[in-house]
Amino acid sequence: MKLMEKIQAGVYTIAEMSANHAGSLDNALAIVGAAKSAGADCLKTQTYTADTLTLHSDRACFTIQDGPWAGETLYDLYKRAYTPWEWQAEIKAECDRLGIDFLSSPFDVTAVDFLEEIGVGAYKIASFELVDIPLIRYVAGKGKPVIISTGMGSIDEIGEAVEACRAQGNDKIVLLKCTSEYPAQFDDMNLRTIEDMQWRFGVPIGLSDHSPGSTAAVAAVALGACVIEKHFCLSREIENADSAFSMEPAEFAQMVTGVNDAYAARGSDNYECTPKEAASKKLRRSLFVARDIAKGSVIADGDVRSVRPADGLPPKHLGRVTGMRASRDLQFGEPLDWDMLED
Repeated sequence: MKLMEKIQAGVYTIAEMSANHAGSLDNALAIVGAAKSAGADCLKTQTYTADTLTLHSDRACFTIQDGPWAGETLYDLYKRAYTPWEWQAEIKAECDRLGIDFLSSPFDVTAVDFLEEIGVGAYKIASFELVDIPLIRYVAGKGKPVIISTGMGSIDEIGEAVEACRAQGNDKIVLLKCTSEYPAQFDDMNLRTIEDMQWRFGVPIGLSDHSPGSTAAVAAVALGACVIEKHFCLSREIENADSAFSMEPAEFAQMVTGVNDAYAARGSDNYECTPKEAASKKLRRSLFVARDIAKGSVIADGDVRSVRPADGLPPKHLGRVTGMRASRDLQFGEPLDWDMLED
């Protein structure tokens, strides 16, 4: 599992398959290959069944009222969107074959036990499970890295989830800033929270991003995010519960380039010139003789000018130079130096 190593010196990118297999194992395996080709570090699934997530009820409280799944019962949505457990060992094997990490979100302890059996290397806690402290404790007890999405979470709720991991002796925690809207609106994302989360919780911070395109992901990395998770599909034309807010392979590849460039550009606190910058210093402004000046003449306004390149005295000395005398004949275009002047 490259997660903890990669975030020390780069950005770890997760392609979230979720429901984008559209009920086809062939699609699921093709998504693994497409994610690898697009530059993802990890392919993520979800491990649940409708019965492990909710109750088979059509009461109003079990019916989604708005958003992309409005009108569906929770049970019907999850039954339509889930990834069959019998596929997941094969999906992981394909990830292993292609050299891409495999990750899943378990939604109950039976899912954790199953993922342990197939050899998962890390776990992801979904935003909606942030408050399921018993599940988080059980996951953390496996001793593997735990990535926790924080959508809808208060400071206290996030803190409780972090402490649940640490209480199990597991400090391999990554928190993901998340806005649990599908799709997320930019003015709801509050990405500056990433910086506060780093200070407040003392763990690596990333972004689980449901917004269109890669703008938010690039901005998040500039603010310090070291993990980016995006929903990933072969094509939005393959309709399923998540396709409308998922990235196609070319878009994901462009995002990977963008976040890696943002990470490189972020650099460090540094006021020193780079070697290439240092070479440009020769084109800075400096003081040059702007007209022929006879020896002994007083330097008047306009006799000396601040121009490029940098061969003469620094421009800050212009006021001092004015009023001094030429120690010799000075010719137009000469870079000014102190030995050419006298009081």
